[in-house]
Parts: sequence; C-alpha cells; structure tokens
Amino acid sequence: MSAQPSGATAFLARFDGLRDHLPGGRLPWVAKLRADAAEAFRAAGLPGRRVEAWRYTDLAPIAQAGFTEALTFVDEAPALPPMRAPYRAVFVDGRFAESLSVMPAGYRCGSLAAGLDGAEFLLGTLAQPLPLVALNTMLFEDGLLLDLPAGQDGGVLELLSIASHTGRPIAFHPRHLIRLGAGASLTLIETSLGPAEAAYLHNPVYEIGIGADAKLSHVRIQREGRSGFQLATVLAAVQAGGVYDNFTLNAGARLVRNEIHTALLGPKAACHMNGAQLAGDGQHADTTTFLDHAAPDCASRQTYKTVLAGKSRGVFQGKILVRQAAQRTDGYQMNQALLLSDDAEIDAKPQLEIYADDVKCSHGATVGALDEAQLFYLRARGIPAEQARAMLVQAFLVEAIEGVTDPIAQAALAEATDGWWEREAA
Repeated sequence: MSAQPSGATAFLARFDGLRDHLPGGRLPWVAKLRADAAEAFRAAGLPGRRVEAWRYTDLAPIAQAGFTEALTFVDEAPALPPMRAPYRAVFVDGRFAESLSVMPAGYRCGSLAAGLDGAEFLLGTLAQPLPLVALNTMLFEDGLLLDLPAGQDGGVLELLSIASHTGRPIAFHPRHLIRLGAGASLTLIETSLGPAEAAYLHNPVYEIGIGADAKLSHVRIQREGRSGFQLATVLAAVQAGGVYDNFTLNAGARLVRNEIHTALLGPKAACHMNGAQLAGDGQHADTTTFLDHAAPDCASRQTYKTVLAGKSRGVFQGKILVRQAAQRTDGYQMNQALLLSDDAEIDAKPQLEIYADDVKCSHGATVGALDEAQLFYLRARGIPAEQARAMLVQAFLVEAIEGVTDPIAQAALAEATDGWWEREAA
C-alpha cells in the first residue's frame, strides 16, 4: 500500500462527507460502485513517480492545492464561445447546464445525473483499476449520457466544459458515457475552457462503447486556464468492424495528462489515436496511450506531435499490446517533438508487446529543433523571424492534424493553434 499524499486524504474526506448527497445514492448498484472505488483509491492514493506509468509526471502540485470544497452550482451563466455545430451539451464545473445547451432529439442524450437509473449498460463496465478512474467514480456528480441506436447517424455534437471563477480551488470529475449501436456514426467535438488565473482540477473519465461497424470521431481540444489542471482518462472498446478516431489537442493548463486506453475486440476493428501538444513556460503536458489488439485483422495508427517552448516539459508514453489471437495486426506509432527552447524537455517511451507471429507493427520517436536552413529561407524572403517560426511550427503539426476531416473540427483546431507561437514569444 502506497503512502497517501495529502491530496488523496482530502479527496477521501470529501467523499465521506458527500456520499449521501451524490447522484445515485439511493441506487444500490451505484452506491456499491462508489464505495468500491473509494476503497481502491484509499489503498492506492494519488499515483506517485515511483509508479512506472507516472514516472515522468508529478502530481504533488495537485496534492498541495487542497481541492477540498464541495461543488456548488454556479448561478451566473459563463460567457460561451459561438456554437459551431447544430447541437451542444454544456457543462459548468462538471455539471450539465440545460439552459445553455441545445440537445439533439431522436436518441438518448443528456445529463448522466438525471439518467443514472438506467445507465447500467455502460457505467463502470469499462473502468480499469486506475487511481484517477477510482477518484472519478467515487466523486462524479454529472456527465454526458449518450446512447445512439443502431444504424443512426448522430451528426455533429459539441461537448463544452467550462470551469467557473469561484475564487477557491475546486475539483470536478465528470463521467461521460457514450455508446454507439451497430452501424451508428457520430462526430463529437469537445472543448475544455477555464479562467487563466483560477486553480481548479478537471478530472473527466470517458467510457465509450462502439458497436460493430459503428464509427465515432472524437476530437478533444484542451484549452484550460494556465493555472488549471486536467487529468483525463478515455476508456474505449471497439467491436468488429468498428472505428474509434480520436484526436486530442493539449494547448492549455498548468499540468495535463491525456490517458487513452482502447481495446479492439472484434475482427477488422480500427483505431486512430492522433494528437498534438503545445506547451509553454511552466506547463507540463503528458499523453499516455495503451492500445490493446485483442482480435485478428485489426489496424491502428498513432501520430503525436509535441511542441515545447520556454521551461516546459512534454511526455509521451505509448504501448501497443498484440495478443496471441490478434493475427494479421497492422499497428503504427510515431511520436515527434520540436523543442523551441534550451530549457524545454521531452520524455518519450514507445513500447511494443507482441504475442502473435503474423503482424506488421512499428514505432518511432524523434526530437529536434527548428531547421535553421528553413528559417533562413523564410527570413530571406522578407518574413519576420517570429512569423517564420510560427509557420514552421504550424507545418510541423500538419501530419497529426490532417487526419481530422470534419470541417467544424478543423475550424476549431485552427482557432486553437493559430497564433500560439506568437503568444508564447510575446
């Protein structure tokens, strides 16, 4: 049993004080789920750097921040960015804001807190023995509950998460449940925002079930405030012929951990996990992936790009597991980092674990700086130095971003990345 940092003790104290008031408290199966998670978190505590999966990311700042106060609903509506898609689900401090949302009709989509009685189909079914998942399970108050019937096209839905400026260090742990029936399709564009000066913790967990021949395009744009923390865990299970297409942009927060676990459970299932990390002075960005090839004839692609400026740190850990039954697996993983400062640091740990003998798998990692010859070429044509650097940074990101084909998602990503270097260099 590991020693519990003070932050773990505070979270457990919150649970002991709130357990009778959390959603689903009168549902025996939910109460048991929370109690079991609390015991698991009590035993493990917040993961420390002695845990191999957390070797490069230190959660001591979260333990020291004292996220101890219970959440209260924010009455004042925050300023919202313009809607990009026909539908949008808005969450403020982890709670569904119905008055700010425009929800689709024709399938189940809304507040998890309001629909817990009937969420047994997914809640807790994909959860793994991970400390942050346990923390979320014991303290979640709401989340998105989306159940798309077989064969239905759900179109494009925005998921907007906003942290309010409460003046105290708050923590919220939304639980998002998403299920696509056989042959269904959906594009989910998610954006996380928060005030620059507020200290808060956003700890979302996603349980995603993708039926046979269904496809989910999931674009996550993390633009938390520079004093905020985000620890996100995605758990996805893909059935035969299904596709999970994930792109994650980390472009905010003081510390962010983007952890994705995807299991390909049926023949010819596929997964694309791509992303980009943009970190400036004082920021820490961690992407950790685990891809489980559990069935034959499946394909996976991973391309992650990290750009680091100032005194920042980036982490990429990516593991591909090919089980014995997963013959004819085709798996590819590439991680590349661009360092714009002598004080920037990147840790990369790609892994392959293969038990099948008929596979095509590869992985690689590169680290470098801007090409001085390319920079000189642009400068020689009258382009100012900072603009030239920005152009080269944008060109570096293209390979990861070009896989996002939805025009609404493309526009959102362009808005988040355009001008990043100019802002950091200012």
